[in-house]
Amino acid sequence: MKGVLRLPPTALATLGAGPLPLALLREHLGVHFEGVLTRRECAAYARGVYAGRSAWIPNFDGVQFTLGRAWYVHLETDREDEYFENVAASDAAVERFVPGLADRLLAMVRLCVGAEVERRPGYCGPGVHVFPADEYVAQHGGDVHWDVEGLTDEQVAAHAEAVTAVLMLQPAAQGGGLRVWDKLYEDEETEEEPGSSASEVIVYGAGDLVLIDSYRLHQICASSGPLDRISATAHTVRAGDRWHAWF
Repeated sequence: MKGVLRLPPTALATLGAGPLPLALLREHLGVHFEGVLTRRECAAYARGVYAGRSAWIPNFDGVQFTLGRAWYVHLETDREDEYFENVAASDAAVERFVPGLADRLLAMVRLCVGAEVERRPGYCGPGVHVFPADEYVAQHGGDVHWDVEGLTDEQVAAHAEAVTAVLMLQPAAQGGGLRVWDKLYEDEETEEEPGSSASEVIVYGAGDLVLIDSYRLHQICASSGPLDRISATAHTVRAGDRWHAWF
């Protein structure tokens, strides 16, 4: 397995002239497009996120917040009904405070997988994570995990192609990258421990887009400084000739 593949922003616009990132993910730990959004665009989106603070969803006792509802959080805190009852409100809040962001992220993923990408029926569309400076994740890093919670048992059993896309709007002042390991989820017996697996840290800049295989073990690194870590996320899975995306 090769390390993380770093590509310039122009590579996203010229996809089709070479291997799609979907194919590249089979041989790399991740694909990192630098600067697909300008710093000015990122700053405007970050201001929108803060303007929507009243709509933030607190998670895990305020360790992290989301603009829009994240499925894995509601699953892990036994709030599944709350998630599904608020899909329309979740998508409306994202569109109100960061207009166009979700659709732009879906368009980027569409280029990367080479197929139509649509919002997963019944689920919240792409949303935003806020990891506050000086909170637990900043101090200790996030949990080591895979992104398989949103996949059905049938999809996991078939190892359906699944990709996590993260668009960085405001990186932490220092640290806060994403560590990815050369270890993939196999079945429910697979331990979420890296062991001796090789790893690499993806260092985000504002406007960077990162794609990883959703079955790949990964972790948000600890960070420091005064800036909250703010990113938009779309989880995606192949569903026939198209892909479904959710948050």
